[in-house]
Amino acid sequence: MATFTVAQADKLEALRTNKKIIRMREARAPYFAIQIIALKLPPQVPEFFTNVDVVREYPCNDGYLRFCVGEFNSYEDAKAAIDGVKGKGYEQAFVVNTRDYSFKNQAGTVAGKSSSKKIGPNKLYTIQLSAFRFPVYLSHFENIDDVMEFRMKDKIFRYTTGEFKGDVAEQELDRIKALGYKGAHLVELDKYLPFKIE
Repeated sequence: MATFTVAQADKLEALRTNKKIIRMREARAPYFAIQIIALKLPPQVPEFFTNVDVVREYPCNDGYLRFCVGEFNSYEDAKAAIDGVKGKGYEQAFVVNTRDYSFKNQAGTVAGKSSSKKIGPNKLYTIQLSAFRFPVYLSHFENIDDVMEFRMKDKIFRYTTGEFKGDVAEQELDRIKALGYKGAHLVELDKYLPFKIE
């Protein structure tokens, strides 16, 4: 398994060498960016990044690699650019403040804090636990009973739990994070439902 992981990682080495993918060890100003995906392993094919100019790769201490595009001075600037990113196929992209990321060599707040997004009190949300290039057994999430599986347009498998109105969603998110899913974050359920695998 380790050999497989290294072989896949090496496929991205040319992109890193050419500065198409820039590995970040800390948050640097400007801090706002658009996260396009978070994965346990790098995407299995370099072509995943063909439609973006530069991607920043953040290795976080929860074991996820978070890939972001853009550098923005404010949340509002990043929000204004998000439709363009989603139009390139990254439909689940969302705005992040990279200072919220907890890097492998640091302590602090972990990524995925929902405070960077406005939560609608009457909208329905689900909590995304993980995203993978390939499907995993639902038993992978050993302490979660109601796991839903989605295969999105970007061919990434996403796993979520629960259906919560905005007024309780953040409390539920804190509960899920306490179970060990430090990278969990809220997503709007209606955007995921068309891609649900039954």
